[in-house]
Order: sequence, then C-alpha cells, then structure tokens
Amino acid sequence: MAGDGTIGKACDVLDQVAAFARPVRFAELLENSDFPKATLYRFLQTLTNQGMLSYDPERQTYTPGLRLVRLAHAAWTQSSLAPIARPFLDALSRETGETVHLAQLDSSQVLYVDKRNAAQPIEMYSQAGKVGPAYCTGVGKAMMAFLDEAALDRAVSQQSYHRFTDKTLTSEAALRSDLDLIRSRGYAVDDEEHEPGIICIACPILTSGGRMLGAISVTGSTERMNFEQLETWVPRVRRVAEQIGAEAQAWRFPETRPSAETDRMQAT
Repeated sequence: MAGDGTIGKACDVLDQVAAFARPVRFAELLENSDFPKATLYRFLQTLTNQGMLSYDPERQTYTPGLRLVRLAHAAWTQSSLAPIARPFLDALSRETGETVHLAQLDSSQVLYVDKRNAAQPIEMYSQAGKVGPAYCTGVGKAMMAFLDEAALDRAVSQQSYHRFTDKTLTSEAALRSDLDLIRSRGYAVDDEEHEPGIICIACPILTSGGRMLGAISVTGSTERMNFEQLETWVPRVRRVAEQIGAEAQAWRFPETRPSAETDRMQAT
C-alpha cells in the first residue's frame, strides 16, 4: 500500500482479519503481518474503537465489526448490480437448474457479487464476496473483452497467469487471442481453465453505449454435461445479461456525456 499512508495500512489489517473468514487471535494476525507487534496492536485497537472490528475479550478474537457490515451493505446496495440482477438470476437459475454467477471487476480481478447454486450443487471455488482471477474464468474474460482499450491494457498487465490446470491460459498473447474471439461472438467460456471438471459460459452486462458493468455465467460439471449441452443456454444467458444491463442503466448506471464545461476544459 505504498503511498496510501495510515489509511492504506489500516485497510491492510481489515483485509487480513476478513481473509481468515472466522474469529482470529492476535498471535495469528501477527504471524502473517508485515507490521511490528506494537504497530499491529495499535491498528487493531483503533479499528475496534471505530467499530470496524469487533473484539471478543473472552475468546480474545477479532472479527469484522458492525460498522464495517453497514458500510459493506451500503456499498452492495448502492454500487453493485446484485439488487437489480436478483430476480433475473433467480429466473435463470430455475430455468437452467445449474449454478449461476453474477460478477464485477475489482482491481482487474473478479469479484463474485452473487450466486445461485445448481439444483444438484457441485463443489467449486466461487462464492459471493470472494475474489478470483479474471484471465481463466468465464466471467472474468467476458468482462475484460469489453473494456475500453486503456482499461483492457491495465487489466491484462495485472493478471498473474498462474497455471491452475492444464488448460489455463498462461500468457498475455494467449489471453488477448481468446478475448478477440469472445468479442466477436459475444460470450466467453471456461473450459476447465480454473478448476478441473468445471465448465461455464458467460456473457457481459453492458449499457446501451457499450460500457461494461459486469457479467453473468451458467456453470456446470463435466460429470453430467459437455460444452455442447452447456452452450445451448448462450442465447438465454445473453438475453438475461441484456435485461440486467437495461435495468441497471435505467436505475443506477446511466450513460453520461461530458458537460459543456468539461468539453471546454478538455479542449484547452
């Protein structure tokens, strides 16, 4: 968090506590922290006093605080697609019987905003609130393919290209080639690129002006289907993505153009 000062360091501590996904003791945090003992303790005390963390004196553990929960809820309802997309995800889940994901980009990574489990659930990495790679997931590639040139260059340069399976794309050239294909046909696939046995199709959620807002996917298991079967859902997934995009644009993400004042400033 170079350059972000005290606030950046405090956010690092919040991230660290949240990453445990359970009550965590000071010794565990210290073991995994870059901060000295006194500095970490000071941040924990301040964050607890501000309600961003909660401390259980009996168990001597820290958890995310109620103030952080309230802020997270406000961000979820005001900034994410989840409330708008909910009825569309419900309908798509009932229709397909498969796992449905809603995702947005967060610092060039995939943030799973919402999820509906399959009628016959399968074990997989994705959960609402989790962050995953963009270069080897259907939703990640669907979103990257429709970024503007500057945002795409930034997102591609920030991918890790770690090989999760034998099918993972592990270079910028391979990713860009796949993104060109996705752009031309309008949807992305994950052919066991992130997790063995997990396949998916994904479509971007766009405004009428082409601005990328997020993506949705239908995910299945190779144990009970193949890609040909899964791809029969592409027209339906594309239609749902269009519906979410139209609804989001009308209520929360309107298309905007620079004001006359902005035009003048850019011209000078």
